[in-house]
Amino acid sequence: MVILGRIVAPFGVKGWVKLHPFGDDPLSWREMAQWWLADSADAPESAWQAVKLTGFKEHGAGLVASFEGIGDRNGAEALQGRYIGAPREALPAPDKDEYYWGDLVGMTVTNQAGEPLGTVEALMSTGAHDVLQVRDGDEERLIPFVAAYVLDVDLAARTIRADWQKDW
Repeated sequence: MVILGRIVAPFGVKGWVKLHPFGDDPLSWREMAQWWLADSADAPESAWQAVKLTGFKEHGAGLVASFEGIGDRNGAEALQGRYIGAPREALPAPDKDEYYWGDLVGMTVTNQAGEPLGTVEALMSTGAHDVLQVRDGDEERLIPFVAAYVLDVDLAARTIRADWQKDW
């Protein structure tokens, strides 16, 4: 499963939910007839529950969605905190130099000198740009996922080369 986002709260009284997307083009998700929900981002494939999307739209600065069979606030509250995912084959192919966050998690990050900086543990969106959370033992580095710092992403080799000093 590719993790797309998370349900953060109920919205209104008719079963809609607020979403926190993990990426920069969540409106493309409306092309998928169904989404998959699970309690944990690392849940086994058998734990993901398919739900039919009945509504999806922007609301102010956020996004809201509704699902078949969820018609009231109580149903929406039961979905709070669940992760949204989709099998890779259900997603549109990313353009050149675009990546799904799930593809980046677990990749090894090195600097220009070839020194290992750690492994991508997660990504976060700051509003201005996305940030790689890179862990090396007890040390965490937050590296902006922008061309000035991320020089190369090699999906086949599962490596990211960054313009970052080990002692920063």
